[in-house]
This record gives sequence, structure tokens and C-alpha cells, in this order.
Amino acid sequence: MVHPDHPSGANVSGQAERVAKALARAGVASRREVERLIEAGRVALNGQVLTTPAVKVEPGDILTVDGNVVEAAEPTRLFRYHKPTGLLTSHTDPKGRPTVFSALPAGLPRLISVGRLDLNSEGLLLLTNDGALSRALELPSNGWVRRYRARAFGETTQEKLDRLKDGITVEGVRYGSIEAKLDKASGRNIWITLTLAEGKNREVRRVLEALGLKVNRLIRLSYGPFALGTLAPGEVEEVGPRVIREQLAQHIAPQNLPKGDGVQWKGAKAAAAPSTEGGRPQRREPRPPPSKTPTATSGKKTYKPGWAKAGKPKTFRGAPPAKHRSVDRPKGPRR
Repeated sequence: MVHPDHPSGANVSGQAERVAKALARAGVASRREVERLIEAGRVALNGQVLTTPAVKVEPGDILTVDGNVVEAAEPTRLFRYHKPTGLLTSHTDPKGRPTVFSALPAGLPRLISVGRLDLNSEGLLLLTNDGALSRALELPSNGWVRRYRARAFGETTQEKLDRLKDGITVEGVRYGSIEAKLDKASGRNIWITLTLAEGKNREVRRVLEALGLKVNRLIRLSYGPFALGTLAPGEVEEVGPRVIREQLAQHIAPQNLPKGDGVQWKGAKAAAAPSTEGGRPQRREPRPPPSKTPTATSGKKTYKPGWAKAGKPKTFRGAPPAKHRSVDRPKGPRR
């Protein structure tokens, strides 16, 4: 809702702030996207269309986007979403392809993504109503690592993958240190787990292609302290306010920090796009095992997967002992 003492509500902090920051805090878009909106002539301040983001918004100013008054910033909210393949991480697409935001269930606030996953990638995608938070979490300087599992066609060795720790340059683009572990091979396909901190556009695919590997499936397992856990494809789950305060307080304006412990949204599964790759239905592998991590819900403490980094998977040597099965034998004639 718009603050009653301020016509717009975009700036109720009592201090002047840049228009991009004000709109980002209100959940309109990230600061970078707001700058694009201004360039397109879609943002107005007190009835005057803005031509530059170098403008400050004072308390009581009226900000509009596409003629709609921007409402006051709500407390920050964060959601974990298991993005399926076949969805664009975008609000709209000129080609009419399905998007992440068109597939989300009803009842959610206006959300923007923290980073992106491309059309054929799947896994954890963080969504928030706070554009400033989205931008902060995307920056490599925050030190948050992203963990992926890739299935690729081709052959390589652990020795070659270890060289990625020193970084690599591909077609003039420098990629930072990547920790890559060769998990297993299945025919001509191999599985690799990768941990990186930059998250540049199509980084995993391009780096592995430089090693002679063709990625045919890519799953994001975690982003910073938040993990995919047991979320099914298309499923959305809100992160509790207590977890947001504990993990993200340094990235959120004090007036935007949520209070309480309970989540506001307990909705249903989002619509999933057809999972295709190369025009054929994609074969699904079992999901990664759930991570046993604590979280907070309304009322009492519970333990729920997905809100912190997953622990290292246990390694078992040798085949597990087979369970004894009782066999019913046919009864013969009584003697």
C-alpha cells in the first residue's frame, strides 16, 4: 500500500535517494533494469518523463512507471524456486516463449530473479521483491558461491578439471577460479560438479566447451547458503523472515527487514514448462539427496531442506548388503 502521508510511497525513508534505488527497493526491477526503463521513457517523476537515472526522489514525490503510481516498498521477501527447463528467466519475451514469471502461481508479489538460468538450464533460482537485494546478491564481491551439476558429452580427466582452479580465458573472456569434480561416467556422458563465485553468462557451458565437452544438462544445486534441497521442478517455497534477517541483513535496508518468523505465502506448485532439449523430451535423473538443514517456520523450530548449504555427500565403498527377502514356498500335501 502507498503510505498515506506520501502520494507515491516509493520513498518513505525521509531522505532523498536516487530514482533507481527507490524503484529497486519498491520491487519494480533491479537498478540496472530501472536504468533501461528510464532510457525507454517509461519512468516519470511528478509527471515529468525522466531521461537520466541521475535524479533524486524526495519524500512526497510521485513516481510512475508506464503511468502506474509506484507503491511503497514492502518488507523484503525471498523465495526458492526450482526452475524447470524450457522457461526463460524474463518477465516477457518478444518471441512469445514461456517465461519463469508467467509460470509462477497466483498470489505471489511482483518478483525479480537473483541472476538468471538460461532456457535449457534448471535448478535453484532465487526470487525476491527487493531489487536492491537482487543486485547485491549477483555481485561476485559478496563471495557467494554457486554450485552446479553438469552432464556433458565427451571425455576428460580430473587432472584437466583441476586446471580450472587457476581460471581460464575463453574467446577473450576471463573466468575466475572454478572447482570442478569428476563424479561419474555413463557411456559417453560424464557428470561433473562445479563450484564458482562469478556466475557470468553461460559460464559453465562455455568453460566446459573449451575442454572439449558438450553440456547437455545443467542443474544449479545451490546459491550462497540456499540450496535446491527437495524442491520439485516448478515448486516455489518462501524463505522465512528469521532466515532472511540472519543471512541477508547486511544487504537489506533496515526499514525493509521483515519481522516475525512465519511466511506469508504457502501456495501450490508453479506451472512447469515442457522439459525439452533439442526438440526431444528430456530424460529425468533422480534429484539430488535432500540436505538436512535447520530453518524457521511459524510457531516452533523445524528442520527443512534447502535453506542452507548442503553438506558433503557421504561416500560408500562397495555395494550395500542386500536385504533378506522371505520367500513363500508352495504348501505341499499334509503327510
